[in-house]
Amino acid sequence: MKDLICDEFQNTVAELLIRHHSILDVLSKLQEACARVHRATAKSVTGCGCISIEAKKKQIPPDASLLDLKNYFESHLKGQLCPNCREIIETEIGKTLFYLTALCNLLDLNLYDIFLKEHKKLSTLRVFNLT
Repeated sequence: MKDLICDEFQNTVAELLIRHHSILDVLSKLQEACARVHRATAKSVTGCGCISIEAKKKQIPPDASLLDLKNYFESHLKGQLCPNCREIIETEIGKTLFYLTALCNLLDLNLYDIFLKEHKKLSTLRVFNLT
């Protein structure tokens, strides 16, 4: 079922992408969409204030194992997105997904297959993936 939703999304993007059909247009629109996600997230901190960022260097014991590292790191986010900021960020991520899918279409790549390959790699490598 999930592959059908992903394939349907990819087909819908293929139907709707008319104006920005050049690979150069899609690449620049994808980059712009990613920047808009970054900007919307930053505005949640600096404009709205619904979330804040509190970061400092973490002290990691020299004998910590790879499995222990997850216990020493955090997102540095405090608070939760307000409904308005959540909606804006979701919209911007949606646009990013649109242009990422458009790029897949132009390069004749299947988005669902890419999800599966990445999931398989992550599942196989687990903690040794270190992303």
